[in-house]
Amino acid sequence: MKHGDIHEMVTENSKRIKRISRLFYLGAAFMALASLVLFLYGRDVWGFVAAAAVVVWFVVFQAIDFQFVSLETAGGRLTLRYYSVARFGRREYHSMEFPLTTLHDYRLEKSMFGLVRDLVLVVRTRQGIAEYDPVSLAALNPAERQMIETELKLALKR
Repeated sequence: MKHGDIHEMVTENSKRIKRISRLFYLGAAFMALASLVLFLYGRDVWGFVAAAAVVVWFVVFQAIDFQFVSLETAGGRLTLRYYSVARFGRREYHSMEFPLTTLHDYRLEKSMFGLVRDLVLVVRTRQGIAEYDPVSLAALNPAERQMIETELKLALKR
């Protein structure tokens, strides 16, 4: 098997992302509604506590950065599509695609006190070695992360 001649594979986490997204928005809505009700009933201190909980909820989800991730290897190319789920406003879609033969390395970096793993892909370009921005794997289960790592090891002949 030559470099880049690997089986085709697709790994994506859309089912889990739907659950995480639902949890994020329902949790935020519930806490915001609770805050409003508490203010309407004159419980201002508890209303501020509930409002602060909404802010903390949002900050925690932003820090963890749950992302939809789809990694596909087919036709000698690697395609990685991803976007952050817990966002208010317009969703930013990202994609990277390159020939598998240019894959030089990958790293799984730990962030958030070692609780979250980020994937960094390293490729060879005409100008030298380049790294793509980290992609959060927080929303992937261990089996999905292992599938991605196994596929990348196959591509790199490790």
